[in-house]
Amino acid sequence: MNYVIRLNFESDEAIYQQLCNQIIRGIALGEIRDGESLPSVRQLAEDVSINMHTVNKAYGILKDEGFVKLDRRSGAIVRISPDKKRILAMMRSEFEPAVIRAICTGVTREEAVDLILRLYDEYDV
Repeated sequence: MNYVIRLNFESDEAIYQQLCNQIIRGIALGEIRDGESLPSVRQLAEDVSINMHTVNKAYGILKDEGFVKLDRRSGAIVRISPDKKRILAMMRSEFEPAVIRAICTGVTREEAVDLILRLYDEYDV
C-alpha cells in the first residue's frame, strides 16, 4: 500500500476512527484498490506511531463494515462488499445531527445538497 495515512493526534475524533476513515477515503479515491493487502497490524502501528490494538480495532471495524477481509495468513485484504442498507442507516444517523444543526443555523436545503454534491464530485472517481 503506497497510500499515506495522516492522523491528527490533537483531534477529538478517536485514532481508530481516523484510521478507518483514512483507509475508506483511500478506497473511495482509488488509491487503495480492491484485492490490495493492507499493512500488517504491527507494521501499520509502527508506520503511524500508534498502538497495535488501535490498528487491530480499526481493521475489525473495516471488516464489520465490509471493506476488508481478515485472514490469519494474508492479513487484511481490501474486499469491498458493504451492505448498502446498513451504510444508508449509518449515513442517516451521522447526517441527522448535522442537518439539525444546519437548520438551526440557517443553512438552506440547497446549500446542504450543494455541499453533498461537491463531496461526491471529490470522491466519485
